[in-house]
Amino acid sequence: MVELHEWHRGRLIDHIQLVVSDLDACRRFYRAVLEVLGVPFVDGEGHFYADELFVSPGEPTTGRAHIAFQAPDEETVQRFYAAALRAGGRDNGAPGLRDYHPGYYAAFVLDPEGNNIEAVFHGPAKRSAPSVVLTDAS
Repeated sequence: MVELHEWHRGRLIDHIQLVVSDLDACRRFYRAVLEVLGVPFVDGEGHFYADELFVSPGEPTTGRAHIAFQAPDEETVQRFYAAALRAGGRDNGAPGLRDYHPGYYAAFVLDPEGNNIEAVFHGPAKRSAPSVVLTDAS
């Protein structure tokens, strides 16, 4: 298992855990879509995680959730959608503009457990930092 001494986190969410019935199917799906988004995938014994997302097997399962991943541009949203379908996801809304706010470009897929997974680009914007970086204090 990889030991990390640095973590990148956003401001609002510390972590999200999905409890799933088919860990292998979810592992294939999330490895594929996270690679497209440029988010490192960490495989563990009986679980995997990527930044704030932690996935493990168990009963009862989490149930349907909606998780939206940030994408840096429209082309990445399109690649996310294609990778998700190739990796066992099901269409839940092809890439395109949405009416949520001007410039909201997104795609939606259902993961192997039926969770609604989205990739969204909110339009051109300047970030103050790519992520919050936490480092091991030792």
